[in-house]
Amino acid sequence: MARKLVYMSESLRIYIEKTLIHLGVPEADAQIVADVILAADLRGVDSHGIIRLHSYYTNGLLMKRINPLSPSRIVHETMTTATIDGEAGLGQVVSYKAMQTCIEKAKQTGVGMVAVRNSNHYGIAAYYAMMALQENMIGISFTNSQPLVAPTYGRTALLGTNPISVAVPAGTEKPYVLDMATSIVPIGRITVYQKAGKEIPVGWGIDPSGVPTSDPDAVLHGGALMPLGGIDLMRGYKGYGLALWVDIFCGVLSGAAFGPFVGHPTDPEKTNVGHYFAAMRIDAFRPVDDFKKDMDLLIQTLKNSPKAAGQDRIYIHGEKEFELEETHKTNGIPLMEEVVDMLKTSSKEVGVPFDLEPVAVL
Repeated sequence: MARKLVYMSESLRIYIEKTLIHLGVPEADAQIVADVILAADLRGVDSHGIIRLHSYYTNGLLMKRINPLSPSRIVHETMTTATIDGEAGLGQVVSYKAMQTCIEKAKQTGVGMVAVRNSNHYGIAAYYAMMALQENMIGISFTNSQPLVAPTYGRTALLGTNPISVAVPAGTEKPYVLDMATSIVPIGRITVYQKAGKEIPVGWGIDPSGVPTSDPDAVLHGGALMPLGGIDLMRGYKGYGLALWVDIFCGVLSGAAFGPFVGHPTDPEKTNVGHYFAAMRIDAFRPVDDFKKDMDLLIQTLKNSPKAAGQDRIYIHGEKEFELEETHKTNGIPLMEEVVDMLKTSSKEVGVPFDLEPVAVL
């Protein structure tokens, strides 16, 4: 088993900020991006954490696909809604501002909704949905992405993994935080199996002819991921419907790219990713304290219900991540040695060496 090197989150934060500032990102924006990246690693969603710093963000900045100044402008607005053009900036920066706009509109009217176009990868969807929690609001966050998923009965990747996140406050219990892709697995999971020389479970992906396969190479070379649920017998068309819903809200509604056009095959200099955010004030529906008491009751009823054989705990969405976050803040974030090696190599090319010392080795 590969070793893991443990780094304190604040050390990683400083490194990420320093790297982005070196590439022309304003300090305030670098802080936002670093916070979103670290939120992923702290919550155990390491596929969207510092592992993507160079492969997505610094590469995009160096290749001029991402505007380091992240200018954005409102192109359409009502009392409750807005559409923002991200001007090809960092997805985290425009998304943070978009969710702030949702919250401010919700304070005034009870609900705020913002669609974003001409953006880039924004990290974990839950980060933005959770911004509403501290305001006693329900937060919603969607994004589309490059095509990796085939529609039910299809054989070509036409939709992204198109994640959905919803964050709902509770009282004494942890908030409910759903953060899920609408594909059955992320593409990275297929890659892990390929590198290990292992077969994937049938139902995760299809080969170029559209037939479910256990061969990861067939999925990665001309095949596609399957939507949440998998094959038709397992009602995969429900995941397909969710992915399409996200693309409509993020792409069609905002004026961003959608379906197979995300990433601009005819213009590789642009990605034109679209996002959608919403914030809803709970007290626009009922008293907040009453709502939170009922949320606690619902959560406790689920957690205290009879367990399946061999199981001793039922989790609520987001609960595991909150617990991991507390552990990682105290003990540090474990990074696979391969990830650290990659950071060291890429950081030299960027000009800000990754020279942090781990606090532990696992």
